[in-house]
Amino acid sequence: MFVYESTKSGFLDDVLAGRLVSEIKRGYQSHGIGMGASSEIRSWKNSLQYMHTVLINSSVPDNAGVAIEFKIPLTSRRVDFLLSGYDNADNANVIIIELKQWSGDSTQMVADKDGIVKTPLGGGIHETTHPSYQASSYAQLLKDFNVTVREKPINLYPLAYLHNFESEHREKLDNETYQSYIAKAPLYIREDTRQLREFVASQIDTGDNRKNLYEMSNGKIRPAKSLQRSLLSMLERQDEFTLIDSQKVVFEKAVELAIQSRRDGQKRVLLIEGGPGTGKTVVAINILAELIQQDMITQYVSKNRAPRDVYEQKLRGDKLVKQIKHLFTGAGSFVETETNTIPALIADEAHRLNEESTFFGRGENQIMEIINAAKFSVFFIDENQRVHIDDIGSKQEIRQHARNLNADIEEMTLTSQFRCNGSRGYVAWVDDMLQIRQTANADGFDLEFDIHVFDSPHALHTAIEQKNNQNRVSRVVAGYCWEWEKDGRADPSISDITIGNYERSWNLDTNDPWAITEGSIDQVGCIHTCQGLEFDYVGVIIGEDLKYRDGDIIVDHEERASTDRSLFGIKKMFRENPNKAAETAEEVIKNTYRTLLTRGMKGCYLYCCDDELQSYLKTRVENISINS
Repeated sequence: MFVYESTKSGFLDDVLAGRLVSEIKRGYQSHGIGMGASSEIRSWKNSLQYMHTVLINSSVPDNAGVAIEFKIPLTSRRVDFLLSGYDNADNANVIIIELKQWSGDSTQMVADKDGIVKTPLGGGIHETTHPSYQASSYAQLLKDFNVTVREKPINLYPLAYLHNFESEHREKLDNETYQSYIAKAPLYIREDTRQLREFVASQIDTGDNRKNLYEMSNGKIRPAKSLQRSLLSMLERQDEFTLIDSQKVVFEKAVELAIQSRRDGQKRVLLIEGGPGTGKTVVAINILAELIQQDMITQYVSKNRAPRDVYEQKLRGDKLVKQIKHLFTGAGSFVETETNTIPALIADEAHRLNEESTFFGRGENQIMEIINAAKFSVFFIDENQRVHIDDIGSKQEIRQHARNLNADIEEMTLTSQFRCNGSRGYVAWVDDMLQIRQTANADGFDLEFDIHVFDSPHALHTAIEQKNNQNRVSRVVAGYCWEWEKDGRADPSISDITIGNYERSWNLDTNDPWAITEGSIDQVGCIHTCQGLEFDYVGVIIGEDLKYRDGDIIVDHEERASTDRSLFGIKKMFRENPNKAAETAEEVIKNTYRTLLTRGMKGCYLYCCDDELQSYLKTRVENISINS
């Protein structure tokens, strides 16, 4: 899909006549896409004026194809600018140009991370991918999934053009740290306009009147054999992705239904319920890998970035394989996707799905959008892990949208417990202790699980640090009761959490997954960086939003940090519907701690900021020891 397409001569005429931006606006509107703020429109005017300069005196034929904003399959990303034609050997070529408005004085090199730079984005300095990495990843994605690009073939030439970037700052981006990506996608800055013009002309000797662009845009989408082999080898060498018990049964049913939908075209939905530690994500990754082997485009979908990043990194291990990243996507990626475009989508943590996708300011319902986009969709759900006021994921909601979209629906349950030392009883004990529901596990559970209440957050953190040194990854997490100030989110010297003389940073805001990044043991994670993940041992600091009074567990939403959006709008809800607001606040806060308390494989260590809750939990844990 192109927002704008023309020829070189048509593009130059549109720029000269001052109508290019209005044509781009019209293209956005015809595809039902919001173009964005006035700043985005200004950036288009600026960048495309530079492309006009590149092309106007070049030897590129007038009938060479030009396209703006080409949507990359399987992503919400778009290529800024494309040129198409044939070289002097009659090879079909498409040049992929990533345009950036960056200036050199505000851009910084990040030497210790792969393909990452810092530059102003969204009102602050943030980490993002190097422009050459970005352009080369687009080309790689097209090679991996577009049949026409692979088989015709169409040669892709990615590059990055930073037309505002000053030469005195070149070394920040054009250096050894990024050389592997610059070799794949050359980097051009302000003073390189002549060289860029020469490169473009060298690849397009004869015009194609947009033919190669059309063929690429309409090419069938199917995974390349190289991607299939790579993904399979990654999965086979990772023991933690092995399926057992009900996991294997669910996996086989999902593969069977996906293949049926491919054969008969009937839309199908598989709804899988599973509590904490039942292996929902492990099954999801296995389904993803198997359907890719079956020549079916498939994506793993989750609202939270944390599980996507962690499992993508776990899957590839120490291999520098980048193309699988596009198999992992956010829940808001399917607003524009037409019905049955994607053979299969796997929605993990489906309880976290929202109504509005907030993708280009649009979206109706993420559950509906996923079911609509895919011939076959899988939803993994635990309704007791809804931890945000906007979470709508429920079995009933999924059933309703499946019926509305004429999808056949089947339901299954994952039962075996692989976390909490295999004890379903511990999860039931947590529910009883938090007074979510009464269970038969009020005074204990059936298998050994290391649970301890510490007298200080210092002692808790030290104990978790020792476990982290001895075993697999262990981490400290907390309820979101301390502010996460914007200016210090990437600064480890900033102490966000202060309890007496205990001071720590919240999980740092970087591109690396907090849950598995070396050094994260010094920080404290929150619900948003650990949900859907697991640790060997978890240390949980329970903030003042959960208290114990007169025999009851009570919640206090006023103690939540203002930077936490989980209860955004609750004050208005209390004014309009106090009963509903109280129920919502209790569900979100108790589910948050239920989720945090069930992240550990072998043990959970606790500290409570509320003295009465601390005493209550000590008594509950002592009763476990007495009765075990």
